[in-house]
Amino acid sequence: MQIAKRIVSVGRNRVLLLAAIPLIMAGGCNRAGDEPSGPLTIQLMSTSIVDGILNKAITCDGQGLSPQLSWSAPPPKTQGLALVVTDRDSPLGFNFVHWVLYNIPAGARELPAGIPTQKTLQDGSEQGNNDNDKAGYDPPCPSGKAVHHYDFILYAVDVHVDFPSASKKRLLQVLSGHVLARGELVGRYVH
Repeated sequence: MQIAKRIVSVGRNRVLLLAAIPLIMAGGCNRAGDEPSGPLTIQLMSTSIVDGILNKAITCDGQGLSPQLSWSAPPPKTQGLALVVTDRDSPLGFNFVHWVLYNIPAGARELPAGIPTQKTLQDGSEQGNNDNDKAGYDPPCPSGKAVHHYDFILYAVDVHVDFPSASKKRLLQVLSGHVLARGELVGRYVH
């Protein structure tokens, strides 16, 4: 990352100006390629995404509910599951994080729609911070008329994540080398 520098004289003092500083939000800078790998063997599905399009109810144009998601069985040695949802078409220069959910019980096969935004859920799952620095699901709300693609990635892992309010970046650092399998689903926001 390069930052343009310019020294400006102001009276007898010289001031260093930094121009074109990129906007990086807390937990941001989530570029493609920083995700841990694992075989794509989990089938991830959603009744909230029909024909590849996000249902209005899970966006800011509707109720802003978290989506319903279901998946096939993970590998036998799975200790838990983690979910990350990002907007890959964010105009901010990085994949904007809408949801971080981890320590989902290994035996779970579904998330119902409308999960509350509390940090710890009844089943022990924990919601990390999205790129608006809040726990839980942040509904898609892109401006303009461009189509945005939202990546839903579910990881089956062999480790328990032992810290609260993890950002995507921190979560993926912990999961690196521990992903047994993953499932992916893409939903489009269409104006």
